[in-house]
Amino acid sequence: MKVSTILLSIACLVAQVAASNLNIHQIGKSRDARAHFRRNSTSGDAPSTHGLNFTINGQADYFAGTNIYWIGYLTDDADVDLVLDHLHESGLHILRIWGFSDVNSKPTDGKVYFQILQNGNATINTGSDGLQRLDYVVAAAEKRDIKLIINFVNNWSDYGGIDAYTTAFGGSSTSWYTSPTIQDVYQKYIKAVVSRYSQSSAIFAWELANEPRCRGCNISVIYNWAASTSAYIKSLDPKHMVAIGDEGFGLDVGADGSYPFTYAEGLDFAKNLAIDTIDFGTFHLYPSTWGVSNSFGDGWIAAHAKACAAAQKPCLMEEYGVKTEKCTIEGQWRQTALDTKGIGADLFWQYGDNLSTGNTPNDDYTIYRGTDDYKCLVTDNVANR
Repeated sequence: MKVSTILLSIACLVAQVAASNLNIHQIGKSRDARAHFRRNSTSGDAPSTHGLNFTINGQADYFAGTNIYWIGYLTDDADVDLVLDHLHESGLHILRIWGFSDVNSKPTDGKVYFQILQNGNATINTGSDGLQRLDYVVAAAEKRDIKLIINFVNNWSDYGGIDAYTTAFGGSSTSWYTSPTIQDVYQKYIKAVVSRYSQSSAIFAWELANEPRCRGCNISVIYNWAASTSAYIKSLDPKHMVAIGDEGFGLDVGADGSYPFTYAEGLDFAKNLAIDTIDFGTFHLYPSTWGVSNSFGDGWIAAHAKACAAAQKPCLMEEYGVKTEKCTIEGQWRQTALDTKGIGADLFWQYGDNLSTGNTPNDDYTIYRGTDDYKCLVTDNVANR
C-alpha cells in the first residue's frame, strides 16, 4: 500500500553507492543488538510452512494478522507496548511492519530514521532515533509472541523508496533492480537488519520490498532480482522464511483481462513463486485503486490460491482493504481466503489505535480498535475460528 507522508511525515531517501567508494558506518553507540536478541529469544522452531499452511510455535494453522507500517517510528516505548498488548489480546498472530526509514539529510525535528544516504556515503543509524526504535518493537513482540514480517525497501517514496535511491545515485525506477551500485547498498542494509534480528523469536519472515514494480520491464528483471536477493538473505539467515512482498500481478490462472492479471508491471506471480529461496506467495487486494469492482476480490483470491497450490507453497493475502462497508466486503474476502485451499493467512490493512499523541494514521482503510468494523473483522472473526 502506498501510504501518505502527510499522515506521518518523515523525510526519506534511500540511495546507494559503488562498492569502491561506499562508506557505511554506524551513528551512535547502541548495545550489541545481536547479543541482545540472542539472550531474549525463546526456544522452539522458527515459523515455517507446512504444505499449504503456515506453522507458528509448532502449530500448523490458518493465521490472522495485520499491517502497522508506523510502529517502528514511534518514539514512546509505552505507545509500542500499548499497541502490541492490544494485538496480543485480539488474537492477531502476524504483524507486518516497515524495516526501512531512509533520508538524504539528517532530520532536525527528532524524527526517526534508519539510514542516511548523502554525499556518496551510506550511514546506518543505530542510535536512539534509529534502529534502536526497531529494536524495541522486535523485543516487545518477542515478549507477546507476536510474529513480525519485516521488509527492506519501498516501491513508493514514503520513508525512502526506490525513487530515493535513484535520486541520490542516478538511474530510474526500472534500472534500480539491475544497478550493481544500488543493489550493493541495498544488500548492505539488508545485512545490517537481518544480522541484528536473525536470532529473535519474533521474526516470521523477511520481505524483499513493499509492492515492487518494474513497469514495462521484461519479467526477467524482477525475477532475477528476487532470486538473487532472496538467496542472499538465506545465506545470512537460513532458518527464517523469505517472501517478495509483491501485489500478485501477472497471472494467467483465472485471468479476466483486467489490469491486475497482466504483466505490465514486470511481475509474473507464478514464475517468481517458483524461486527456490522464496518460501510463500504474497498478494494484495485494492479494487478501488486498480480500476476493478469489489466483486473482483473473490476471483483474485481463488486465482492466487490455485497458483500457490500448484507450487506447493502457501499464499499470504498480506494487504487488503476498502474505504467503506469494511465489515461486509472485507469479511467476504477473508471468508473466501479462509475457505480456499492455498491461502494460509491474511493481514488486513491496516490496524489503528489511540496513542499518547492521539489516533494513529488514518488512510481511510484503517480499522480502529473498538469500532464496529474492528468488532466484526477482528474480535468476532478470531473468536469464531
